[in-house]
Amino acid sequence: MNNEVPDEAARPGDDQPAMADMGTAGKPPRRKRNIAIWLFGALGGILWGYDTGVIGGAMLFIDKDMDLTPLVEGMVVSGLLLGAMVGALSSGRLSDRLGRKKLIMAGGIVFVIGTLGAALAPNPPLLILFRLIIGVGVGIVSVVVPMYLSELAPKHIRGGLSSLMQLMVTTGIFVAYLVDFAFAGSGAWRWMIGLGVVPAVILFIGISTQPESPRWLVAAHRGEKQALQTLLQLRGNYTEAEREMNEIKASVAEEERETEPLKLSDLFTPRLRILFTIGVLLVFFQNFGGINTIIYYAPTLLTNIGFTPSQSIIGNAAIGLLNMLMTLPAMRLIDKVGRKPLLIVGASGMCFGMLFLGVTTLAGLTDDRGPLAMVITLAGIAIYIASFAISWGPVQWVVLPELFPLRIRAGAMGLCTTLNWLFNLAVALAFPSLLSIFGAAPNFFFFACTTFLALMFAWRLLPETKGRSLEEIEHDLVGSRAPSPAV
Repeated sequence: MNNEVPDEAARPGDDQPAMADMGTAGKPPRRKRNIAIWLFGALGGILWGYDTGVIGGAMLFIDKDMDLTPLVEGMVVSGLLLGAMVGALSSGRLSDRLGRKKLIMAGGIVFVIGTLGAALAPNPPLLILFRLIIGVGVGIVSVVVPMYLSELAPKHIRGGLSSLMQLMVTTGIFVAYLVDFAFAGSGAWRWMIGLGVVPAVILFIGISTQPESPRWLVAAHRGEKQALQTLLQLRGNYTEAEREMNEIKASVAEEERETEPLKLSDLFTPRLRILFTIGVLLVFFQNFGGINTIIYYAPTLLTNIGFTPSQSIIGNAAIGLLNMLMTLPAMRLIDKVGRKPLLIVGASGMCFGMLFLGVTTLAGLTDDRGPLAMVITLAGIAIYIASFAISWGPVQWVVLPELFPLRIRAGAMGLCTTLNWLFNLAVALAFPSLLSIFGAAPNFFFFACTTFLALMFAWRLLPETKGRSLEEIEHDLVGSRAPSPAV
Protein backbone atom coordinates (compact mmCIF):
# COMPACT_ATOMS: atom_id res chain seq x y z
CA MET A 1 0.00 0.00 0.00
CA ASN A 2 1.28 3.45 -0.88
CA ASN A 3 2.13 5.36 2.32
CA GLU A 4 1.56 8.81 0.90
CA VAL A 5 -1.01 10.70 2.99
CA PRO A 6 -4.02 11.96 1.02
CA ASP A 7 -4.33 15.73 0.79
CA GLU A 8 -7.68 15.61 2.50
CA ALA A 9 -6.07 14.09 5.57
CA ALA A 10 -3.51 16.85 6.06
CA ARG A 11 -5.47 18.93 8.51
CA PRO A 12 -4.15 20.66 11.59
CA GLY A 13 -5.32 20.19 15.12
CA ASP A 14 -7.05 17.19 16.63
CA ASP A 15 -7.62 15.48 13.30
CA GLN A 16 -3.97 14.43 12.96
CA PRO A 17 -3.91 12.13 15.99
CA ALA A 18 -7.05 10.47 14.70
CA MET A 19 -5.24 9.75 11.48
CA ALA A 20 -2.25 8.36 13.32
CA ASP A 21 -4.50 6.11 15.37
CA MET A 22 -5.51 4.28 12.23
CA GLY A 23 -2.16 2.59 12.10
CA THR A 24 -1.64 3.68 8.49
CA ALA A 25 -2.11 6.92 6.66
CA GLY A 26 -1.75 5.39 3.26
CA LYS A 27 -3.95 5.99 0.29
CA PRO A 28 -5.35 2.55 -0.58
CA PRO A 29 -5.91 1.13 -4.05
CA ARG A 30 -9.54 2.14 -3.64
CA ARG A 31 -10.87 1.13 -7.04
CA LYS A 32 -9.47 -2.41 -6.91
CA ARG A 33 -10.62 -2.84 -3.31
CA ASN A 34 -14.14 -1.63 -4.12
CA ILE A 35 -14.47 -3.80 -7.22
CA ALA A 36 -13.40 -6.88 -5.24
CA ILE A 37 -15.91 -6.17 -2.48
CA TRP A 38 -18.83 -5.66 -4.86
CA LEU A 39 -17.82 -8.66 -6.98
CA PHE A 40 -17.33 -11.18 -4.19
CA GLY A 41 -20.15 -9.77 -2.08
CA ALA A 42 -22.67 -10.05 -4.87
CA LEU A 43 -21.38 -13.46 -6.00
CA GLY A 44 -23.88 -14.99 -3.60
CA GLY A 45 -26.53 -13.77 -6.03
CA ILE A 46 -25.10 -15.98 -8.78
CA LEU A 47 -25.49 -19.00 -6.52
CA TRP A 48 -29.02 -17.96 -5.65
CA GLY A 49 -29.95 -17.47 -9.30
CA TYR A 50 -28.18 -20.59 -10.52
CA ASP A 51 -29.75 -22.96 -8.02
CA THR A 52 -33.16 -21.36 -8.60
CA GLY A 53 -32.96 -21.49 -12.39
CA VAL A 54 -31.18 -24.78 -13.04
CA ILE A 55 -33.92 -27.01 -11.65
CA GLY A 56 -36.38 -26.15 -14.44
CA GLY A 57 -34.23 -27.82 -17.08
CA ALA A 58 -32.97 -30.57 -14.79
CA MET A 59 -36.53 -31.67 -13.97
CA LEU A 60 -37.02 -32.64 -17.62
CA PHE A 61 -34.47 -35.46 -17.11
CA ILE A 62 -34.50 -36.34 -13.39
CA ASP A 63 -37.66 -38.40 -13.83
CA LYS A 64 -35.77 -40.70 -16.21
CA ASP A 65 -33.51 -41.78 -13.32
CA MET A 66 -36.00 -41.54 -10.47
CA ASP A 67 -39.66 -42.37 -10.04
CA LEU A 68 -41.22 -38.94 -9.42
CA THR A 69 -44.89 -38.30 -8.80
CA PRO A 70 -46.22 -34.77 -9.42
CA LEU A 71 -46.16 -34.21 -5.66
CA VAL A 72 -42.51 -35.29 -5.40
CA GLU A 73 -41.62 -33.07 -8.38
CA GLY A 74 -43.15 -30.13 -6.56
CA MET A 75 -41.21 -31.03 -3.42
CA VAL A 76 -37.92 -31.15 -5.35
CA VAL A 77 -38.56 -27.67 -6.74
CA SER A 78 -39.99 -26.15 -3.58
CA GLY A 79 -37.51 -27.79 -1.20
CA LEU A 80 -35.11 -24.97 -1.99
CA LEU A 81 -37.76 -22.40 -1.09
CA LEU A 82 -38.51 -24.06 2.24
CA GLY A 83 -34.80 -24.16 3.04
CA ALA A 84 -34.50 -20.50 2.05
CA MET A 85 -37.14 -19.63 4.65
CA VAL A 86 -35.11 -21.43 7.33
CA GLY A 87 -31.87 -19.75 6.24
CA ALA A 88 -33.44 -16.29 6.07
CA LEU A 89 -35.17 -16.58 9.44
CA SER A 90 -31.95 -17.58 11.22
CA SER A 91 -29.71 -15.09 9.42
CA GLY A 92 -30.78 -11.97 11.33
CA ARG A 93 -29.53 -12.99 14.75
CA LEU A 94 -26.54 -14.88 13.37
CA SER A 95 -25.30 -11.91 11.34
CA ASP A 96 -25.56 -9.68 14.41
CA ARG A 97 -23.52 -12.17 16.43
CA LEU A 98 -20.97 -13.37 13.87
CA GLY A 99 -20.85 -10.42 11.48
CA ARG A 100 -21.93 -10.07 7.86
CA LYS A 101 -18.71 -11.43 6.35
CA LYS A 102 -18.50 -14.64 8.39
CA LEU A 103 -22.11 -15.51 7.71
CA ILE A 104 -21.65 -15.07 3.94
CA MET A 105 -18.66 -17.43 4.19
CA ALA A 106 -20.85 -19.90 6.08
CA GLY A 107 -23.43 -19.60 3.31
CA GLY A 108 -20.74 -20.60 0.78
CA ILE A 109 -19.98 -23.75 2.77
CA VAL A 110 -23.69 -24.63 2.93
CA PHE A 111 -23.94 -24.19 -0.85
CA VAL A 112 -21.03 -26.59 -1.44
CA ILE A 113 -22.52 -29.29 0.81
CA GLY A 114 -26.02 -28.96 -0.63
CA THR A 115 -24.91 -28.82 -4.27
CA LEU A 116 -22.65 -31.86 -4.09
CA GLY A 117 -25.30 -33.79 -2.18
CA ALA A 118 -28.05 -32.97 -4.66
CA ALA A 119 -25.86 -33.80 -7.65
CA LEU A 120 -24.99 -37.21 -6.19
CA ALA A 121 -28.38 -38.01 -4.62
CA PRO A 122 -29.41 -41.62 -5.39
CA ASN A 123 -33.11 -41.20 -4.62
CA PRO A 124 -35.85 -38.53 -4.35
CA PRO A 125 -35.79 -38.16 -0.52
CA LEU A 126 -32.07 -37.32 -0.51
CA LEU A 127 -32.47 -35.03 -3.52
CA ILE A 128 -35.20 -33.11 -1.68
CA LEU A 129 -33.07 -32.99 1.50
CA PHE A 130 -30.03 -31.54 -0.27
CA ARG A 131 -32.19 -29.12 -2.25
CA LEU A 132 -33.45 -27.94 1.13
CA ILE A 133 -29.83 -27.49 2.31
CA ILE A 134 -29.07 -25.46 -0.83
CA GLY A 135 -32.11 -23.38 0.08
CA VAL A 136 -30.63 -22.61 3.51
CA GLY A 137 -27.62 -21.13 1.71
CA VAL A 138 -29.92 -19.15 -0.57
CA GLY A 139 -31.80 -17.81 2.45
CA ILE A 140 -28.55 -16.72 4.12
CA VAL A 141 -27.21 -14.80 1.12
CA SER A 142 -30.61 -13.26 0.34
CA VAL A 143 -30.56 -11.59 3.77
CA VAL A 144 -26.90 -10.87 4.42
CA VAL A 145 -25.49 -9.94 0.99
CA PRO A 146 -27.90 -7.01 0.30
CA MET A 147 -27.28 -5.77 3.84
CA TYR A 148 -23.50 -6.13 3.47
CA LEU A 149 -23.42 -4.27 0.15
CA SER A 150 -25.74 -1.55 1.43
CA GLU A 151 -23.67 -0.95 4.56
CA LEU A 152 -20.42 -0.65 2.61
CA ALA A 153 -21.67 1.43 -0.33
CA PRO A 154 -21.37 5.26 -0.47
CA LYS A 155 -24.77 6.90 -0.29
CA HIS A 156 -24.74 8.57 -3.74
CA ILE A 157 -24.34 5.24 -5.56
CA ARG A 158 -25.69 2.85 -2.92
CA GLY A 159 -28.68 1.91 -5.07
CA GLY A 160 -26.57 0.95 -8.07
CA LEU A 161 -24.06 -1.01 -6.05
CA SER A 162 -26.72 -2.78 -4.00
CA SER A 163 -28.44 -3.66 -7.28
CA LEU A 164 -25.41 -5.79 -8.10
CA MET A 165 -27.10 -8.49 -6.05
CA GLN A 166 -30.04 -8.65 -8.44
CA LEU A 167 -27.73 -8.48 -11.46
CA MET A 168 -25.85 -11.47 -10.11
CA VAL A 169 -29.14 -13.31 -9.43
CA THR A 170 -30.26 -12.78 -13.03
CA THR A 171 -26.78 -13.73 -14.27
CA GLY A 172 -26.97 -16.93 -12.25
CA ILE A 173 -30.38 -17.73 -13.72
CA PHE A 174 -29.11 -17.11 -17.26
CA VAL A 175 -26.01 -19.24 -16.70
CA ALA A 176 -28.24 -22.00 -15.34
CA TYR A 177 -30.33 -21.88 -18.51
CA LEU A 178 -27.19 -22.11 -20.65
CA VAL A 179 -25.94 -25.08 -18.62
CA ASP A 180 -29.35 -26.74 -18.97
CA PHE A 181 -29.13 -26.29 -22.74
CA ALA A 182 -25.53 -27.56 -22.90
CA PHE A 183 -26.42 -30.80 -21.10
CA ALA A 184 -29.91 -31.22 -22.57
CA GLY A 185 -28.66 -33.51 -25.33
CA SER A 186 -27.12 -35.96 -22.89
CA GLY A 187 -29.72 -35.45 -20.17
CA ALA A 188 -26.90 -35.10 -17.62
CA TRP A 189 -28.97 -33.45 -14.90
CA ARG A 190 -26.38 -34.26 -12.22
CA TRP A 191 -23.84 -32.07 -14.00
CA MET A 192 -26.46 -29.34 -14.38
CA ILE A 193 -26.87 -29.20 -10.62
CA GLY A 194 -23.28 -30.05 -9.65
CA LEU A 195 -21.59 -27.20 -11.52
CA GLY A 196 -23.12 -24.83 -8.96
CA VAL A 197 -20.27 -25.83 -6.64
CA VAL A 198 -17.81 -23.69 -8.65
CA PRO A 199 -19.23 -20.25 -7.74
CA ALA A 200 -19.82 -21.52 -4.18
CA VAL A 201 -16.11 -22.20 -3.70
CA ILE A 202 -15.20 -18.86 -5.30
CA LEU A 203 -17.65 -17.08 -2.97
CA PHE A 204 -16.13 -18.66 0.15
CA ILE A 205 -12.53 -17.92 -0.83
CA GLY A 206 -13.24 -14.45 -2.23
CA ILE A 207 -15.35 -13.07 0.62
CA SER A 208 -12.75 -14.27 3.15
CA THR A 209 -10.36 -11.66 1.72
CA GLN A 210 -12.82 -8.76 2.09
CA PRO A 211 -13.45 -6.42 5.07
CA GLU A 212 -16.24 -6.67 7.60
CA SER A 213 -19.07 -4.12 7.51
CA PRO A 214 -17.90 -0.99 9.39
CA ARG A 215 -21.45 -0.40 10.61
CA TRP A 216 -21.55 -3.85 12.18
CA LEU A 217 -18.11 -3.34 13.74
CA VAL A 218 -19.26 -0.14 15.46
CA ALA A 219 -22.68 -1.45 16.51
CA ALA A 220 -21.17 -4.68 17.89
CA HIS A 221 -18.24 -2.81 19.53
CA ARG A 222 -15.76 -4.96 17.64
CA GLY A 223 -13.30 -2.24 16.61
CA GLU A 224 -13.80 1.41 15.64
CA LYS A 225 -10.24 1.65 14.29
CA GLN A 226 -10.89 -1.25 11.94
CA ALA A 227 -14.19 0.32 10.87
CA LEU A 228 -12.49 3.65 10.10
CA GLN A 229 -9.71 1.88 8.22
CA THR A 230 -12.29 0.07 6.10
CA LEU A 231 -14.12 3.31 5.31
CA LEU A 232 -10.84 4.94 4.29
CA GLN A 233 -10.06 2.01 2.01
CA LEU A 234 -13.51 2.27 0.44
CA ARG A 235 -13.76 6.05 0.10
CA GLY A 236 -10.09 6.95 -0.50
CA ASN A 237 -10.71 10.21 1.33
CA TYR A 238 -10.05 10.65 5.05
CA THR A 239 -12.46 13.57 5.45
CA GLU A 240 -15.32 11.62 3.90
CA ALA A 241 -14.44 8.45 5.83
CA GLU A 242 -14.28 10.32 9.14
CA ARG A 243 -17.56 12.11 8.48
CA GLU A 244 -19.29 8.82 7.71
CA MET A 245 -17.69 7.22 10.77
CA ASN A 246 -19.00 10.01 12.98
CA GLU A 247 -22.51 9.54 11.56
CA ILE A 248 -22.39 5.83 12.36
CA LYS A 249 -21.07 6.40 15.90
CA ALA A 250 -23.68 9.09 16.56
CA SER A 251 -26.48 6.83 15.33
CA VAL A 252 -25.32 3.91 17.49
CA ALA A 253 -24.82 6.17 20.52
CA GLU A 254 -28.30 7.65 20.10
CA GLU A 255 -29.85 4.19 20.09
CA GLU A 256 -27.83 3.09 23.11
CA ARG A 257 -28.86 6.19 25.08
CA GLU A 258 -32.52 5.33 24.73
CA THR A 259 -34.07 4.03 27.93
CA GLU A 260 -35.77 1.36 25.82
CA PRO A 261 -33.36 0.39 23.01
CA LEU A 262 -34.84 -0.83 19.75
CA LYS A 263 -35.55 -4.55 19.54
CA LEU A 264 -37.07 -6.72 16.82
CA SER A 265 -40.48 -6.82 18.52
CA ASP A 266 -40.68 -3.03 18.06
CA LEU A 267 -41.52 -3.71 14.41
CA PHE A 268 -45.07 -4.35 15.64
CA THR A 269 -45.32 -1.11 17.66
CA PRO A 270 -46.79 2.14 16.27
CA ARG A 271 -43.29 3.59 15.97
CA LEU A 272 -42.07 1.06 13.37
CA ARG A 273 -45.24 -0.68 12.24
CA ILE A 274 -45.52 1.41 9.08
CA LEU A 275 -41.96 0.54 8.05
CA PHE A 276 -42.52 -3.17 8.67
CA THR A 277 -45.78 -2.97 6.69
CA ILE A 278 -43.93 -1.34 3.80
CA GLY A 279 -41.26 -4.06 3.90
CA VAL A 280 -43.85 -6.86 3.94
CA LEU A 281 -45.88 -5.33 1.11
CA LEU A 282 -42.71 -4.85 -0.91
CA VAL A 283 -41.86 -8.56 -0.81
CA PHE A 284 -45.52 -9.54 -1.19
CA PHE A 285 -46.05 -7.62 -4.42
CA GLN A 286 -42.72 -8.72 -5.86
CA ASN A 287 -43.73 -12.37 -5.50
CA PHE A 288 -47.46 -12.14 -6.17
CA GLY A 289 -46.78 -10.04 -9.24
CA GLY A 290 -46.18 -13.31 -11.08
CA ILE A 291 -42.41 -13.40 -11.57
CA ASN A 292 -42.05 -16.86 -10.04
CA THR A 293 -44.50 -18.37 -12.50
CA ILE A 294 -42.24 -17.18 -15.33
CA ILE A 295 -38.95 -18.25 -13.71
CA TYR A 296 -40.14 -21.70 -12.64
CA TYR A 297 -42.71 -22.61 -15.27
CA ALA A 298 -41.72 -20.81 -18.48
CA PRO A 299 -40.53 -24.09 -20.09
CA THR A 300 -43.91 -25.65 -19.28
CA LEU A 301 -45.81 -22.67 -20.71
CA LEU A 302 -43.70 -22.73 -23.87
CA THR A 303 -44.09 -26.49 -24.30
CA ASN A 304 -47.88 -26.11 -23.99
CA ILE A 305 -48.01 -23.83 -27.03
CA GLY A 306 -45.93 -26.05 -29.29
CA PHE A 307 -42.27 -25.68 -28.34
CA THR A 308 -40.20 -28.86 -28.18
CA PRO A 309 -38.29 -29.42 -24.90
CA SER A 310 -35.05 -28.19 -26.53
CA GLN A 311 -36.82 -25.15 -28.01
CA SER A 312 -38.41 -24.35 -24.66
CA ILE A 313 -34.98 -24.37 -23.01
CA ILE A 314 -33.67 -22.02 -25.71
CA GLY A 315 -36.67 -19.75 -25.23
CA ASN A 316 -36.11 -19.89 -21.48
CA ALA A 317 -32.45 -18.88 -21.99
CA ALA A 318 -33.60 -15.91 -24.08
CA ILE A 319 -35.93 -14.86 -21.26
CA GLY A 320 -33.05 -15.20 -18.79
CA LEU A 321 -30.79 -13.08 -21.00
CA LEU A 322 -33.41 -10.34 -21.21
CA ASN A 323 -33.86 -10.48 -17.44
CA MET A 324 -30.11 -10.01 -16.95
CA LEU A 325 -29.64 -7.26 -19.54
CA MET A 326 -32.57 -5.16 -18.33
CA THR A 327 -31.09 -5.14 -14.83
CA LEU A 328 -28.15 -3.08 -16.15
CA PRO A 329 -30.12 0.14 -16.86
CA ALA A 330 -31.81 -0.26 -13.48
CA MET A 331 -28.41 -0.03 -11.79
CA ARG A 332 -27.80 3.35 -13.45
CA LEU A 333 -31.31 4.73 -13.04
CA ILE A 334 -31.96 3.79 -9.41
CA ASP A 335 -29.69 6.52 -8.03
CA LYS A 336 -30.73 9.07 -10.67
CA VAL A 337 -34.50 8.84 -10.88
CA GLY A 338 -35.05 7.18 -7.50
CA ARG A 339 -36.66 4.03 -6.17
CA LYS A 340 -40.33 5.08 -6.37
CA PRO A 341 -40.39 6.08 -10.07
CA LEU A 342 -38.74 2.81 -11.11
CA LEU A 343 -41.26 0.74 -9.16
CA ILE A 344 -44.20 2.71 -10.57
CA VAL A 345 -43.03 2.42 -14.18
CA GLY A 346 -42.08 -1.23 -13.71
CA ALA A 347 -45.44 -2.17 -12.19
CA SER A 348 -47.19 -0.45 -15.11
CA GLY A 349 -45.22 -2.51 -17.64
CA MET A 350 -45.74 -5.74 -15.69
CA CYS A 351 -49.49 -5.08 -15.53
CA PHE A 352 -49.62 -4.44 -19.27
CA GLY A 353 -47.63 -7.63 -19.99
CA MET A 354 -49.99 -9.77 -17.94
CA LEU A 355 -53.06 -8.11 -19.48
CA PHE A 356 -51.61 -8.75 -22.94
CA LEU A 357 -51.08 -12.43 -22.15
CA GLY A 358 -54.53 -12.74 -20.57
CA VAL A 359 -56.42 -11.06 -23.41
CA THR A 360 -54.62 -12.94 -26.18
CA THR A 361 -55.06 -16.27 -24.38
CA LEU A 362 -58.74 -15.59 -23.70
CA ALA A 363 -59.22 -14.67 -27.36
CA GLY A 364 -57.80 -18.04 -28.41
CA LEU A 365 -54.75 -16.61 -30.19
CA THR A 366 -52.45 -19.08 -28.42
CA ASP A 367 -54.58 -22.17 -29.04
CA ASP A 368 -53.24 -23.11 -32.49
CA ARG A 369 -49.80 -24.15 -31.12
CA GLY A 370 -48.25 -22.48 -34.16
CA PRO A 371 -45.83 -19.61 -34.88
CA LEU A 372 -48.41 -16.92 -33.96
CA ALA A 373 -48.97 -18.45 -30.52
CA MET A 374 -45.23 -18.63 -29.94
CA VAL A 375 -44.64 -14.99 -30.94
CA ILE A 376 -47.55 -13.72 -28.83
CA THR A 377 -46.49 -15.66 -25.74
CA LEU A 378 -42.84 -14.66 -26.02
CA ALA A 379 -43.80 -11.01 -26.61
CA GLY A 380 -46.01 -10.91 -23.51
CA ILE A 381 -43.37 -12.60 -21.38
CA ALA A 382 -40.69 -10.24 -22.74
CA ILE A 383 -42.72 -7.13 -21.83
CA TYR A 384 -43.31 -8.48 -18.36
CA ILE A 385 -39.70 -9.62 -17.73
CA ALA A 386 -38.18 -6.37 -19.02
CA SER A 387 -40.47 -4.32 -16.79
CA PHE A 388 -39.71 -6.48 -13.74
CA ALA A 389 -35.95 -6.56 -14.31
CA ILE A 390 -35.65 -2.78 -14.49
CA SER A 391 -37.69 -2.21 -11.35
CA TRP A 392 -39.07 -4.69 -8.82
CA GLY A 393 -36.22 -7.17 -9.29
CA PRO A 394 -33.36 -4.95 -8.04
CA VAL A 395 -35.25 -2.26 -6.12
CA GLN A 396 -36.62 -4.59 -3.43
CA TRP A 397 -33.12 -5.62 -2.37
CA VAL A 398 -31.97 -2.00 -2.31
CA VAL A 399 -34.89 -0.62 -0.30
CA LEU A 400 -35.26 -3.35 2.34
CA PRO A 401 -31.96 -2.69 4.16
CA GLU A 402 -32.53 1.06 3.80
CA LEU A 403 -35.85 0.96 5.63
CA PHE A 404 -34.79 -0.40 9.00
CA PRO A 405 -32.62 1.04 11.80
CA LEU A 406 -29.13 -0.41 12.26
CA ARG A 407 -29.93 -1.96 15.65
CA ILE A 408 -32.64 -4.22 14.19
CA ARG A 409 -31.69 -4.16 10.51
CA ALA A 410 -30.47 -7.75 10.38
CA GLY A 411 -33.48 -9.14 12.24
CA ALA A 412 -35.97 -7.10 10.21
CA MET A 413 -34.27 -8.13 6.96
CA GLY A 414 -34.39 -11.75 8.08
CA LEU A 415 -38.08 -11.54 8.88
CA CYS A 416 -39.03 -9.79 5.63
CA THR A 417 -36.87 -12.12 3.55
CA THR A 418 -38.41 -15.15 5.25
CA LEU A 419 -41.82 -13.83 4.21
CA ASN A 420 -40.40 -13.28 0.73
CA TRP A 421 -39.55 -16.98 0.47
CA LEU A 422 -42.90 -17.96 1.99
CA PHE A 423 -44.73 -15.94 -0.68
CA ASN A 424 -42.41 -17.42 -3.32
CA LEU A 425 -43.23 -20.92 -2.09
CA ALA A 426 -46.97 -20.23 -2.05
CA VAL A 427 -46.95 -19.06 -5.68
CA ALA A 428 -44.70 -21.90 -6.84
CA LEU A 429 -46.91 -24.55 -5.22
CA ALA A 430 -50.26 -23.00 -6.14
CA PHE A 431 -49.66 -22.02 -9.77
CA PRO A 432 -49.67 -25.53 -11.37
CA SER A 433 -52.97 -26.39 -9.66
CA LEU A 434 -54.53 -23.03 -10.50
CA LEU A 435 -53.33 -23.39 -14.09
CA SER A 436 -54.93 -26.84 -14.29
CA ILE A 437 -58.23 -25.72 -12.73
CA PHE A 438 -58.79 -22.28 -14.28
CA GLY A 439 -56.52 -22.20 -17.33
CA ALA A 440 -53.87 -19.62 -18.18
CA ALA A 441 -56.01 -16.53 -18.85
CA PRO A 442 -57.58 -16.12 -15.35
CA ASN A 443 -54.12 -16.50 -13.79
CA PHE A 444 -52.71 -13.81 -16.05
CA PHE A 445 -55.59 -11.50 -15.12
CA PHE A 446 -55.01 -12.20 -11.43
CA PHE A 447 -51.37 -11.15 -11.75
CA ALA A 448 -52.44 -8.07 -13.71
CA CYS A 449 -54.58 -7.07 -10.71
CA THR A 450 -51.76 -7.65 -8.22
CA THR A 451 -49.28 -5.64 -10.29
CA PHE A 452 -51.79 -2.76 -10.45
CA LEU A 453 -52.06 -2.88 -6.65
CA ALA A 454 -48.24 -2.90 -6.53
CA LEU A 455 -48.25 0.30 -8.60
CA MET A 456 -50.61 1.96 -6.11
CA PHE A 457 -48.46 0.80 -3.19
CA ALA A 458 -45.29 2.28 -4.69
CA TRP A 459 -47.06 5.53 -5.53
CA ARG A 460 -48.86 6.12 -2.23
CA LEU A 461 -46.91 4.38 0.53
CA LEU A 462 -43.25 3.80 -0.32
CA PRO A 463 -40.74 6.38 1.01
CA GLU A 464 -38.01 7.65 -1.33
CA THR A 465 -34.50 6.91 -0.02
CA LYS A 466 -32.34 8.06 -2.94
CA GLY A 467 -29.18 10.02 -2.14
CA ARG A 468 -29.30 9.80 1.66
CA SER A 469 -27.03 7.93 4.04
CA LEU A 470 -28.45 5.03 6.02
CA GLU A 471 -28.15 7.16 9.16
CA GLU A 472 -30.06 10.04 7.54
CA ILE A 473 -32.81 7.67 6.43
CA GLU A 474 -32.99 6.18 9.92
CA HIS A 475 -33.30 9.65 11.47
CA ASP A 476 -36.04 10.68 9.03
CA LEU A 477 -38.10 7.50 9.28
CA VAL A 478 -37.51 6.46 12.88
CA GLY A 479 -36.27 9.59 14.63
CA SER A 480 -39.76 11.01 14.54
CA ARG A 481 -42.38 8.89 16.22
CA ALA A 482 -44.70 8.90 13.24
CA PRO A 483 -42.72 8.61 9.96
CA SER A 484 -44.57 9.89 6.93
CA PRO A 485 -44.93 7.40 4.08
CA ALA A 486 -44.91 10.20 1.56
CA VAL A 487 -41.25 11.12 2.11
